[in-house]
Amino acid sequence: MGKTRLEAFSDGVIAILITIMILELKTPEGSDLHALRPLVPTLLTYVLSFVLLGIYWNNHHHMLSTTEHVNGAVLWANLHLLFWLSLVPFVTGWMGEHHFEPLPTAVYGVVQFAAAIAYTILQSAIIRLEGPRSKLAAAVKKDVKGKLSAIMWFVAIPLAFVQTWIALGLYVAVACIWLVPDRRIERSLHHETRN
Repeated sequence: MGKTRLEAFSDGVIAILITIMILELKTPEGSDLHALRPLVPTLLTYVLSFVLLGIYWNNHHHMLSTTEHVNGAVLWANLHLLFWLSLVPFVTGWMGEHHFEPLPTAVYGVVQFAAAIAYTILQSAIIRLEGPRSKLAAAVKKDVKGKLSAIMWFVAIPLAFVQTWIALGLYVAVACIWLVPDRRIERSLHHETRN
């Protein structure tokens, strides 16, 4: 079956999640810069989550651009990813409103780790469907970047109870790793169009 509906549905869900996050931001009580001070953790958490959702959207788009067709397993794997991403507004609000306290910071990491695993499952389902010589399989190969990111999320979870700033630093580091669109897929698609 075609992939168009899966792409459109996923794009819509991610757009709604970003919208929910911005609607959760509260306006400051006053009109001066001092009034923004209590909102700084919430704003920083929003920026991080916005970037992470943008990264998922961008890489999801790249991944599907290499995909010829989908099946039921791919559809369910995609829903699994969207489930974890749908929790991002909740954990964003919780961590931001509680000024990076250990438990909300750790739960934020749990959701991000689960989303990373779900993305890997979706990637594997597409490769399983299209075969080991598919465009996606050729592009991601051993997926060191994906595995490293998942490890960083996982390590950050218990570190949130030791020192939240270390966990937050790892969260930002993962975002930085993925901020540039997945060049492996772009190179693979560019190489294919030249041949």
